[in-house]
Amino acid sequence: MFKKKKKIITHNGSFHADDVFAVATILLAFPKEKFQIVRTRDEERVNNGDFVVDVGRVYDENILRFDHHQEGGAGKRGNTIPYASFGLVWKKFGEKICGKNQADKIDKGLVSFVDAGDNGVDLVEEKTGVSNYSISNLVSVFNSTSLEKDVDDKTFLELVEFAKKIIKREIAVAEEFVVGEKKIVEAYKNADDKRVIILDTQIDKVILNDVLQRFPEVLFVIHPYHKIGSALRTVRKNPSSFESRKDLPKAWAGKTDLELQKITGVSDALFCHNARFVANAKTKEGALALAKIALETNE
Repeated sequence: MFKKKKKIITHNGSFHADDVFAVATILLAFPKEKFQIVRTRDEERVNNGDFVVDVGRVYDENILRFDHHQEGGAGKRGNTIPYASFGLVWKKFGEKICGKNQADKIDKGLVSFVDAGDNGVDLVEEKTGVSNYSISNLVSVFNSTSLEKDVDDKTFLELVEFAKKIIKREIAVAEEFVVGEKKIVEAYKNADDKRVIILDTQIDKVILNDVLQRFPEVLFVIHPYHKIGSALRTVRKNPSSFESRKDLPKAWAGKTDLELQKITGVSDALFCHNARFVANAKTKEGALALAKIALETNE
């Protein structure tokens, strides 16, 4: 006897990142379950759904109803961003899918951004006159135009599969962040001079700059750099800026090999970027020697 498929109900008509990613999240939360995805606004069919997202005007996670269009909405996060259906579903099942720390990290990025867009909250400050092109724009462009026939449900289902892939990649990135965060905090605690921390593995620079915002005294980070040795990297003043808390010395800018070695007195110095945010040496000891010089140099 075949197991009856459970029904995920969402609205028909134009689709958006909110409903696409909400459905994708349910599929990821129950990978062994068989689902039928139904796009409708028919009240009777909505009421008979096992999961209902972005339609029905009811939010009650206990009965698996995840709409946010009812009067008063469905609540806001502590940062004031209102929940849309993706956020409501993620709040219910995100931890089940990938663990609390990873789920929280993903909510602060992908999920909150989609929810904000669906609720008409503008997160982008326009300075250039160039329009923001977000994940919501990417999904919406697959809706039919007034010059085309209406797209069928096949397109929606294809986008759901694409959304699943994006969420899985976000989980992988969030897992890297959680592991990297732990290593950075440990290195900070173990550092004799808190202005320079030394890592035993290379960690993505975005994670580095994000975590190190908690430790304002850290100026430089030393870590392995692929197969060529060690890197001495500056720390940004904030994650959205390229400005460092302290630049590497001006005299090092763009210098390599013998020229840099002559200037610094570090025999295995290899390279300093022209923008003075990273320098390389063959050894950790060489990178540390460069760091000590940089700490004492004022320009």
